[in-house]
Amino acid sequence: MKRHNEWRRRWRLRQADELREERFRDLVHRQSRFVFRIAYAVLRNVQDAEDVAQEVFLKLFRSGAWEEMRDERAFLARTAWRLAVDKLPERNGRFSGEDEAGEQASDRPDPEQMAVHGDAVTLVHKLMDALPEELRQPLALSAVDEMSSKEIAGMLGIPEGTVRTRLMRGRELLREKLTAVLDGRYAK
Repeated sequence: MKRHNEWRRRWRLRQADELREERFRDLVHRQSRFVFRIAYAVLRNVQDAEDVAQEVFLKLFRSGAWEEMRDERAFLARTAWRLAVDKLPERNGRFSGEDEAGEQASDRPDPEQMAVHGDAVTLVHKLMDALPEELRQPLALSAVDEMSSKEIAGMLGIPEGTVRTRLMRGRELLREKLTAVLDGRYAK
């Protein structure tokens, strides 16, 4: 009888572990793209963003913190943001604009248009990277299509009104810089 109870206890533990792993796999499947986009918004490098996304889920699994999350997306966004910001000094100022061309739709009719679009995206990213950090961060996060000003505020730990102001100032400054670059390029 004692042996049977021990076997039953082990079987229940194994079942619980399998269920836990399945729930974690579901979490990763549901949120991995979102976590990657947060990391990419900060780092602007696919490989670094993938590393951060992987690190987020690895840390969550090891710590067990994922089982106690109240607001899944907010928790993951804050974790990804912090890890990505911590990784910034390792980048040594490099910029990767190659990925935008690879992510463009394959049904573009003209390779010349693709090149022009890729150049424009690269230029905007370079100009964004040159913005002051307090303006660049909210602007980069707003580019992640599911991030609202409220979510960005929660992640950065600042009031929502401040996020909206910084977004407005960042966009205005970016527009001015882009206009200056394009006027200088085409004014002859």
